[in-house]
Amino acid sequence: MEDPGRERERQDALVAAVGALRRRERTVAEMHVWLREREVPEDVVDDVISDLIEVGELDDDRFAHAFAADKRELSGWGSARIEAALVDRGLERSLAETASHEDRDDQIERAVALVLARHGAPEDETERARALSFLTRRGYDYELAYDAIRRAERGERRAA
Repeated sequence: MEDPGRERERQDALVAAVGALRRRERTVAEMHVWLREREVPEDVVDDVISDLIEVGELDDDRFAHAFAADKRELSGWGSARIEAALVDRGLERSLAETASHEDRDDQIERAVALVLARHGAPEDETERARALSFLTRRGYDYELAYDAIRRAERGERRAA
């Protein structure tokens, strides 16, 4: 027979966790921390996380892909920055790498659009350096950023 006090504690933690997920989607690792910060016992945390995964409320794969799409579209982040942010949120590197992957031509097109929107077409070495710094801070690798800047100089929006 299961302890009624433990069952009540599990139910309370589950309700609180679902509420937290309604406000903001989280990774399994983040939910684990969130529950532990609320002093939920470790065995209850494990049960709650298992329940959330089982009913589809907690899904690292779904989170990773949605996060990557949002950061790519809304913030203009490159693959490297997205991958690093996903790993920081407790996801396995292989999942972060898969979710953050984007076709090179699509990345260049996005980077060109960012440069043109932010700086216009670079006209001299100072502007190229500024644009390169901007793109690498956004998480675009150096070689891709350089290609995007050359295309932005020519006013190209679509990779050839």
